[in-house]
Amino acid sequence: MRKQPIARAVFLLALAALSPGAAFCGSAVHGEPAAPVVSSIDVAALWRGAANVASRELFYGCGGEAHQPHGTFTFVKEDLDGTNPKFVVRDDDGVEWRVKLGAEARPETVASRLVWAAGYYANEDYFLSVIRVAHLPRLKRGANLVQADGSLCDVVLKRYLDGEKKIANWRWRDNPFCGTRELNGLRVLMALINNWDLTDENNAIYRETRSAPPAIYMVSDVGSTFGASALTWPLSKARGNLSSYRHSIFIRKVTPGHVDFGAPHRDSLFFLFTPREFSQKLHLEWIGRHVPREDARWMGQILAGLSPDQVRDAFRAAGYSPVEVAGFATAVLARIDQLKRL
Repeated sequence: MRKQPIARAVFLLALAALSPGAAFCGSAVHGEPAAPVVSSIDVAALWRGAANVASRELFYGCGGEAHQPHGTFTFVKEDLDGTNPKFVVRDDDGVEWRVKLGAEARPETVASRLVWAAGYYANEDYFLSVIRVAHLPRLKRGANLVQADGSLCDVVLKRYLDGEKKIANWRWRDNPFCGTRELNGLRVLMALINNWDLTDENNAIYRETRSAPPAIYMVSDVGSTFGASALTWPLSKARGNLSSYRHSIFIRKVTPGHVDFGAPHRDSLFFLFTPREFSQKLHLEWIGRHVPREDARWMGQILAGLSPDQVRDAFRAAGYSPVEVAGFATAVLARIDQLKRL
């Protein structure tokens, strides 16, 4: 009797894998249309340069100390996109923030800082160990994470910038930067932080009206990082897990011209019972494979400008314990050294 559900799951997986565009297209969430995916745009930017890596303040990140959240927060609306519970709040200054709960809060805080340090665009993320929100209703997702006194623990706040608007998603396989050192460097960086959730729906194009460039390409969700190199079971090993990160394979293969990285990797076979999810991840492995060796070395040279203290600051900013801060920083620095020596 049990063979029928297994056979059906495998059959559905095969259909998903063979469906045209299954690997590349975003999907609607909660019945709402997905943002359009575009392959080209007149003026676009992916990398802004990293000439001042050694002077970057990784405790506060790209928003700096001045932009860190403060004061009281008032509930605005719940955000039902994606898989993690989120909602929007407004502070006393009228600034809106997206509050993300759950296991991605800590790793996303760190990842956004390292992405920014390497010269790429990143969100202004801040980790708070405790937050209280006025007029917070019962959440549709994450209600179990609200404490008895109405507070929430271990959250990451993303600042919404004036004049910034998301206009589309972008594809890893089809974008204005294909084949460039900058895009290859981003692939290397995603492998370094073990980002296994590199679906196109996690890539965003933002338009800023305040200054050029008007179209900014960003990996906008970097929460599935610093754990295993794939979605694995138990889920506690998949994100922000020092043991999983430290023992995962970073570089799988080196040839005279190219490098294969361990992340992203296909999901654990446990997730065969979620065929669509499993199929999506099957199509992501190429992002970490066949990366030009000189581009991987280039990214290593950029990241080598970071001091151990800077790397530790990124993990301290995410509320990790001193033991975890030291362990993660040592592992990250070891990976940077491997890139330098390619």
